[in-house]
Amino acid sequence: MASISKLVSPSPVASSSVSGSLKSRSLQPKCLIDFHSRDVFNARASSSRLSVRNDVVRGSLIVRCSQLEGNGSQIKRTTLHDLYEQGGQSPWYDNLCRPVTDLLPLIASGVRGVTSNPAIFQKAISSSNAYNEQFRELVQAGKDIESAYWELVVKDIQDACRLFEPIYDETDGGDGYVSVEVSPKLADDTVGTIEAAKWLHKVVDRPNVYIKIPATAPCIPSIKEVISLGISVNVTLIFFLPRYEAVMDAYLDGLEASGLSDLSRVTSVASFFVSRVDTLIDKLLEKIGTPEALDLRGKAAVAQAALAYQLYQKKFSGPRWEALVKKGAKKQRLLWASTSVKNPAYPDTLYVSPLVGPDTVSTMPDQALQAFVDHGVVSRTIDSNVSEAEGIYSALEKLGIDWGYVGSQLELEGVESFKKSFDSLLDSLQEKANSLKLVSL
Repeated sequence: MASISKLVSPSPVASSSVSGSLKSRSLQPKCLIDFHSRDVFNARASSSRLSVRNDVVRGSLIVRCSQLEGNGSQIKRTTLHDLYEQGGQSPWYDNLCRPVTDLLPLIASGVRGVTSNPAIFQKAISSSNAYNEQFRELVQAGKDIESAYWELVVKDIQDACRLFEPIYDETDGGDGYVSVEVSPKLADDTVGTIEAAKWLHKVVDRPNVYIKIPATAPCIPSIKEVISLGISVNVTLIFFLPRYEAVMDAYLDGLEASGLSDLSRVTSVASFFVSRVDTLIDKLLEKIGTPEALDLRGKAAVAQAALAYQLYQKKFSGPRWEALVKKGAKKQRLLWASTSVKNPAYPDTLYVSPLVGPDTVSTMPDQALQAFVDHGVVSRTIDSNVSEAEGIYSALEKLGIDWGYVGSQLELEGVESFKKSFDSLLDSLQEKANSLKLVSL
């Protein structure tokens, strides 16, 4: 995550404040934040180094971050604060490992939530010694490997939730969430997913936890049921528009079926994946090979995302939605996921800067976060040229691109990737148990 040198972090409450008065104060000379990449999840250090310089910059990362209060004390500000306060978009961090307190400087720099998945925990647990003590205690207490895994995960999620709870409280449950995913082995199991979500919600026992459920066809009914039980959900692995619409309907159906008089504490985000869409469609366009096809490379994902935002605005308006608002319902925000650029030929903020809009979330891994903090521009872009997005979407269809195939293929790949990470982690934990001379059950 982030290790800090020479950075005094304000409290999470102070850093998350949305105060109009900040905008009216004159800007002072810039403070510079410098990220230095390191090996991921090194046992002694986190995956990036965040330091502050007043007069020099190493690398290319310059962060607009200084304003002075009337008493002369400095408020650390970055582009992430502007993203939230001016753009209406919540910047989240797509990573989690121990020590969880490494999140504090990120919170101070404007990060307002965290997402995790089986691949993230696979890297964190298998590559670090920070989990050894708890793992040893769990196995010695008779826990099997998978049960021990979940206890490791639950502790990280609980600890992260505590760090973000001030943001959750300050926004009346509108932000400050930490996401944890049900087992990827349940992606085709409607009932199993419901039971797993209920269990995770109970054991984490934090108001600002999101239970992640994949947007597979078998899990759409799971989403409705879990929402109806008053459990907040991050719906993940959404890759195409028809499935996204089904996800929104499941949320609305769940709210309506809940029987709750106060819906204000049941919230959700819909995680729409971006960069992976271009990765697949670019390959299809290169197979077609015409100048028209090649010219559309790198444009599909952002275009589809812009159209998803149009669906979002339409779905969360009108009589049906207004009836739920009267009971305190909150919109299911669109969350842009898979925001790191896979093709080095593309701009490194391609999946962040063009997707800024009100009531959205962008969850960013280190690469995307660093790039946006350095040179991202805050401007409402998500619906700035809808007609162009519609034209790109239609042009791709005319070339023979089947959006249904793209979505289904990426969903399958996503589920399989998470299953592989989950199985690999269990294998790593078994090896760790053996290396610690523990008896596996």
